[in-house]
Amino acid sequence: MASGNAIRGTRVGSSPVRWVDATAERIEAVPRRAVGYWCANGHQTEHSFAADVPVPALWDCPRCGLPAGQDEENPPARPHTEPYKTHLAYVKERRSEADGEAILAEAMQRLRARRGE
Repeated sequence: MASGNAIRGTRVGSSPVRWVDATAERIEAVPRRAVGYWCANGHQTEHSFAADVPVPALWDCPRCGLPAGQDEENPPARPHTEPYKTHLAYVKERRSEADGEAILAEAMQRLRARRGE
């Protein structure tokens, strides 16, 4: 049930609202510089960095996720993603057809020896 207390939500001895403003007046802002980044889709984003901090060459575009660079005319290229490869595809990259036949023949010979054939 609501009461008619006008100071509800405050505590006794709490600081006046002016205290927040006084704290902000005592804080000295760090010198900053704005740096623009452009992605391959033409999106532009601007970030603020401290003046004495080295600026990163690449930044992820917040709209599409592509890498963005500082050169508007030459943004970074889209990353090349490799298609999914199966285990067999990787094996075929490492072994030739002749190697596969030799390994299979050796395995079959061991299997026949175990069976007593």
